[in-house]
Amino acid sequence: VCGSADPWEGLARTIVGQQVSVAAARTLLGRVAAAFAEGEVAAGLRPFPAADVLAQVDVEQLAGLGLTGARARTLSLAAAAVASGRVRLGAGADRQLALEALRSLPGVGEWTAQYVALRVLGDPDAFPATDLVLRRAGQARGLDSRALVAHAATHWSPWRAYAATVLWSHPTPTTRSPS
Repeated sequence: VCGSADPWEGLARTIVGQQVSVAAARTLLGRVAAAFAEGEVAAGLRPFPAADVLAQVDVEQLAGLGLTGARARTLSLAAAAVASGRVRLGAGADRQLALEALRSLPGVGEWTAQYVALRVLGDPDAFPATDLVLRRAGQARGLDSRALVAHAATHWSPWRAYAATVLWSHPTPTTRSPS
């Protein structure tokens, strides 16, 4: 479905983006990159800091950039897990092992695991059923609970990630006027 040019950055973006707007996540990630990135890609553009770099950063420094304490801890733990090889996200990574390792990290729940499966690991059947936009899209289609959205998604397997991307793009059903 998707995938990521830099799986570690994809995981970090997912963690930082939990329960905040895209704009807020972009701002926070920019601060992390400005504070800890090594080198420049182009004038003023910095690469995202490598996992082994962020694994060495004090959690309080991350929190000082505007991340909540819990989110800073999760980002730090994820960086350490990726840097040590405990979490493998790159090409050829075993999706199930990667997701199990991620779920074992404090602050990484099922939404995060499924979103990483979809956006980073390219799993065509990943479906973050608790996602707010997906839940609202389900409600707009008469599915009034998380359980109903998750149940409806079982019918889309093994292509649930594609359904999620369509629902994110079209959260409310469109009606066509008769010709």
